[in-house]
Amino acid sequence: MYDVAIIGAGICGASVSFLLSQKKLKICVIEKETDVSMGTTKANSAIIHAGYDPEPDTLMARLNVRGTALIKELAPRLSVPYKQIGSLVLAFNEQDLKTINKLYERGKINGVPDMQILKAEETFAKEPNIDKHIKGSLWAPSAAVVSPWELCTAMCEVAAENGCEFFLENEVTAIENINDYFKITTSRQKIQANYIINAAGIHSDIICKMAGECDFSILPSKGQYYLLDKNQGELIHHILFQCPTKAGKGILVSPTTSGNLIVGPNAEIDNKSDDLATTREGLDFVANTAKHTTDKINYRDNVRNFSGLRAISTRDDFIIEPASFSPRFINVAGIKSPGLSAAPAIAEYVLELLEKSGLELEQKENYSDSRKRIVFNELSDEEKKKCIKENPAYGNIVCRCNTITEGEILQALHSPLPPRTLDGVKRRAGTGMGRCQGGFCSPRVHEIISRELGIPFEQVEQDKKGSYIVLGEF
Repeated sequence: MYDVAIIGAGICGASVSFLLSQKKLKICVIEKETDVSMGTTKANSAIIHAGYDPEPDTLMARLNVRGTALIKELAPRLSVPYKQIGSLVLAFNEQDLKTINKLYERGKINGVPDMQILKAEETFAKEPNIDKHIKGSLWAPSAAVVSPWELCTAMCEVAAENGCEFFLENEVTAIENINDYFKITTSRQKIQANYIINAAGIHSDIICKMAGECDFSILPSKGQYYLLDKNQGELIHHILFQCPTKAGKGILVSPTTSGNLIVGPNAEIDNKSDDLATTREGLDFVANTAKHTTDKINYRDNVRNFSGLRAISTRDDFIIEPASFSPRFINVAGIKSPGLSAAPAIAEYVLELLEKSGLELEQKENYSDSRKRIVFNELSDEEKKKCIKENPAYGNIVCRCNTITEGEILQALHSPLPPRTLDGVKRRAGTGMGRCQGGFCSPRVHEIISRELGIPFEQVEQDKKGSYIVLGEF
């Protein structure tokens, strides 16, 4: 019997597991995919929002600003890529100037620090490659970029180190509410828990309905992106937004933590669940709309297109509350933007709700709340020499694009929550994320996974279950 079962291993489920694993509780995370961070968490804009966009007195406003501050503190402690580069909301006309002034006032109410309204020349001084017809901008220096899948994975690894159990490839098929506990049936086993945290993303309404009555629905919204090569990364220096609309925060142009440039997303509301296909129409819309921000992007240097799904709910705010049928079933649903920014604060709020519902949250005497990992390319020459001397695997370059070593791959494969797929290693170590997108390093990573984890070569998967790369040997 588990004290708490968390359904969903995205950024919200990871954040809750990170905090709960530090308490004297028996907890588990149930995830239908082969790895953590496989849904919205690995396919989004990777932006830590300042917090001026949400309406005041909403959960989104309160948890965005708090979460942004927490991630700034968490990222270095967890060895997660993070850059506080600030954001600009660009005004193209007089109506946009009114909008950014409204956002400024809203941000002050929400507690966003150090915002400024900049004139056109001040905006150009920060971003010389933007459209010359810009009238001004809203500057928010607390905004940042992060590696979302690494943040999620890091928190899950720490949770696992603290004793949290992870049941991957366990799709929840039924939930039975039995007096003071729940019986959860998955595709592989039955699990009993006193409390459930429903952090199932675009499927959170389905999970809620399994256990009882659900008063919300999720309408997946697809957003498509361009990821440009690093030679485009220096074109823009801050996160650039156009003025938000009812469809969302609009098309953004932003550097990433790895030095690339990301452009997107569009918003395809009422999208069919789990449809991640990119389309010519959607990507053309992204590129054409982004031209209003800058016409300097060379889309021929695109290295990857991708799309992600956002959990748009039938409510305007985050849904973080006990279900109507039980105070022991807590929904964490409708976590659209700024969900990534708010995630650590969402976890704090969930713990408050658990405590109010009767769960005792006693701190462990010994627990981990940090993670250290070696990023070889960021070491000094002396540090690299020392690292190779201690472990020669760090002297073997596997990914030439990003200078990722065999030592870093082994570090990931022998972590508290090791990946079992090529893309799982990619999300932890960075292999396959360069210009060739794995064309050079994938066979070598494949071989290392098979050797280190004892998986037959032909059974190593690319990412999702069944995504085998080879059929056998000749």
